[in-house]
This record gives sequence, C-alpha cells and structure tokens, in this order.
Amino acid sequence: MSGAEVGRLLAANLLRALAVVLAALAPAFLLDGFSVLGTHLTWLCVCSVCVAALNIILHLVLKPNQSPKRRSFAHKISRFLKCCIYFFMSCILFHAIIVLYGAPLIELVTETFLFAVLLSTYTTLQCLCLLGPNIQAWIRVFSKNGAMSIWESSLQITSMCSILGAWLGAFPIPLDWDRPWQVWPISCSLGATFGYMAGLIIAPLWIHWNRKQLTYKSR
Repeated sequence: MSGAEVGRLLAANLLRALAVVLAALAPAFLLDGFSVLGTHLTWLCVCSVCVAALNIILHLVLKPNQSPKRRSFAHKISRFLKCCIYFFMSCILFHAIIVLYGAPLIELVTETFLFAVLLSTYTTLQCLCLLGPNIQAWIRVFSKNGAMSIWESSLQITSMCSILGAWLGAFPIPLDWDRPWQVWPISCSLGATFGYMAGLIIAPLWIHWNRKQLTYKSR
C-alpha cells in the first residue's frame, strides 16, 4: 500500500464531500427560495444527482478496480443496464426497509422514496462503481476482512457511516420540540449525509493510521 494511493483516496473523498456542500449551497444562487430545510425534496434530488455524477466521473478517471481484460462494447452496455437495474432495486429495497422501520406507508411516499434514493446514492452507487453488478463481490467486501484494497475499505466505512447516520437521524423525529428539521425525512437524510461525509474523512485517516496492519491479499 503506497502513500500516493492513500493520497488519491483522500483527494477523491474530499471531492465527494465538496459535492455535498455545493449541492447545499450552489442551488440557492439559481433557484428562488431554495434551502435544505425549506425545499428539502429539491435538495434531495440535487444532492443525489451531484454525488452520483461525481462518483461516476471519479470512477472513470481513477479506475481503482480496472480489470486487465478488455471488454466488448456489448458487455459494457449490458453491465451499464444491470447497474441501472440494481440501483433501482436498491431504491425499492431501501424504501421498503424504511417503511418497515416506521415511515408512513401511503402518506409522504415521495419523501420516503427520495430519501431511499439518497441512501442508495451514498451506498449502492459506490458499490456499483467499484465492484460492478456482482453480488458475490459485495458480500465479500462487507464480510469480515473481506476488503482487498483501500478503496474497498473506504467503501465499507462510508456505507456503514451513511446508514448509521440515517438511523441516528430518526431519533429526534418523535420528540415534541416542534423544530422544522423534525419533519420527515429531514433529520434522517441530514443524518445520512453527515454520516456519509464523516465516513469520507474517517476512511483515509483510518487507513493511513493502520496501514502497517492492513494486508490486502488477492482472492
């Protein structure tokens, strides 16, 4: 593991965090009345699009898990379509899980689904960019000692931090504080976002501090 590789990971993660910040600030100059709390649904869409676009661009530029084999154009199209299907299925699955955890089933369905899209962007999209539509690789990465590169270790940390942040964000909702950010799903989506950004910073730092203990072996 080289210091340059850790530096590339840190730079990529800082760009991802910057994309989230810009998604919260930049639209205010283009859209009248835009705010993260006041127009939360718009922010969910903007943030998901910005993070997704940057993740895809970084994957194409950095190519952290590039296969040595040359793939045909038909294979690339098939892979892209599978990734789109997997991402949509992830949104549906997250939506169902969120409802099972207490979100409204019929009311606020748009809010719940867009929150599921945001969670999928923070977690599933990264898996698709790094590992492709390979469920076995996903299971390996999220199993104990399953990561085979610093990029996969970062994927573990950011995904877990995003989901943990979303879970912690649900705690203030039932409290009778009557704050604007307690409206569903603002606190959960903000919790997921803060968790995602924390994971982006924690991952390269943790890898740097533990680089002597980390040994990645090909499987």
